[in-house]
Amino acid sequence: MGIDFKDQVAIVTGAGGGLGRQHALALAARGAKVMVNDLGGARDGSGGSATAAEAVVAEIRAAGGEALANSASVTDFAAVEAMVAQAVTAWGRVDILVNNAGILRDKTFAKMDLADFELVVDVHLMGAVNCSKAVWGLMNAQKYGRIVMTTSSSGLYGNFGQSNYGAAKMALVGLMQTLALEGAKNNIHVNALAPTAATRMTEGLMPEAVLAALKPEAVVPAMLVLASRDAPTRTILCAGAGTFEAAHITLTQGVWLGTDAQTPERLAERLAEVTDPAGQMVPQGGSAQGANEVAKAMAHLGTSAA
Repeated sequence: MGIDFKDQVAIVTGAGGGLGRQHALALAARGAKVMVNDLGGARDGSGGSATAAEAVVAEIRAAGGEALANSASVTDFAAVEAMVAQAVTAWGRVDILVNNAGILRDKTFAKMDLADFELVVDVHLMGAVNCSKAVWGLMNAQKYGRIVMTTSSSGLYGNFGQSNYGAAKMALVGLMQTLALEGAKNNIHVNALAPTAATRMTEGLMPEAVLAALKPEAVVPAMLVLASRDAPTRTILCAGAGTFEAAHITLTQGVWLGTDAQTPERLAERLAEVTDPAGQMVPQGGSAQGANEVAKAMAHLGTSAA
């Protein structure tokens, strides 16, 4: 088995069912000690019970693996810190964090209550922030860490009725981009996974034949690669039904148009040229946009940046 997690400790949030359960089982099967976290609530985030997490722990132990259950809400930073402390007390370290916990409260933006928008952002985005923050010091101290954010095509490309979910999921990509840069010096790799899988979260949203093809297990290989010792960093992997793709936030070459009173008109006339994907790049950091813009301006003005 080429990818293994022997002697490593993993925390998987939202692991009481669906995709998170498959992540936890797969990590344990390949040697990881797994903290199975799940609030045990309904799809909309209501309620809570430790039963779901405990059932997955029982599965792992029955297969000869090592696991512990935790029912902390990822929105509660103190509870998340206690969860990390529980893992460290039991196993001495945390190597892997898979931020998978999430809820859905779908409605069109016109009909959506702001409380439902805020709660979805709180669980998906702040939940991942809380968990990542709770392990960040440990990972820096041990000079090793692998963090996987769960993004979504709804965030990357939009989806009708999911403005709250999409906003949270795209925000996770921004979080991933910066944490990957900040963690690089201490061998902390941070990536994002955009799964397409039939879980409790997708019930009623797709035809049965499609749901049958989209088994959660088909997404797991991407997570295993992103959490592995040889993982890339700052990568967005998409996965579903046995197909794997990569998504990129790109920057086109752009066009220098100046800054005079007629610039808006010139931009409107040449917008197709500005948005032309030919020669687009994947910037290595946020400063690349400014560098590209300044370089074009300096070239046009016949000067060079100091």
